[in-house]
Amino acid sequence: MSSLVSRRSFLTGLSLLGVSAVAACAQLPKQSLDLAGSQDAVPADKPAPAPVETAAPARPDYISMYQAVEEDGYRLPAIPFAKVNEKFLRQVVDDPTGEKPGTIVVNTVDKFLYLVQKNGKAMRYGVGLGRQGYSWKGRAIVQWKRKWPTWTPPSAMISRDPKLEKWRQGMPPGVHNPLGSRALYIFQGGVDTLYRIHGSPDWNSIGKSASSGCVRMFNQDVMDLYDRVPGKAPLLVI
Repeated sequence: MSSLVSRRSFLTGLSLLGVSAVAACAQLPKQSLDLAGSQDAVPADKPAPAPVETAAPARPDYISMYQAVEEDGYRLPAIPFAKVNEKFLRQVVDDPTGEKPGTIVVNTVDKFLYLVQKNGKAMRYGVGLGRQGYSWKGRAIVQWKRKWPTWTPPSAMISRDPKLEKWRQGMPPGVHNPLGSRALYIFQGGVDTLYRIHGSPDWNSIGKSASSGCVRMFNQDVMDLYDRVPGKAPLLVI
């Protein structure tokens, strides 16, 4: 009898050892299976890893960019930017010009003005172009800049529109002045090209061709450009 009990105890012990061994293998950490190169132990219905989401580029704060501005006793109205094609709103883009940082490039075909920055970037602004804006191309410099400039219509313009005679000696600065809040005066070889980059009270003309004028910008944009451009900045019109 004692021999039979001993045999049963021995077999029971083996059985328990076997169960314990199986349980220990089933509880191996998953990374241990991966390191061992075992594929059979990975469940067939294991979900695929979730795709890594990348943050979308931050949208420019157009509300702040184009809000109403009060300066030097003048009050510029806000630009209704929602009514403007977004490509003509101020934004940082990859530089398509290849020019050195600090250069202004006016693309008269696409109606963009670029201020080239470092690291292959450029600040891009939408512009509107009048006849004078199409009449000159080449390289020059910004000879000087003016805040709230006076506008003096050319004699030819006065001849076409005699009502402008009263401004022959210059129209005072203001929100209705055709040069807007800022003007950049372009010279080539020390000679005034009569080419201007300036603000405009007619926000709806940006991105379009106009009957007169040079390179028009939103008043808020030309103010931003004015603050970024150093004296004697190089200019390329293409």
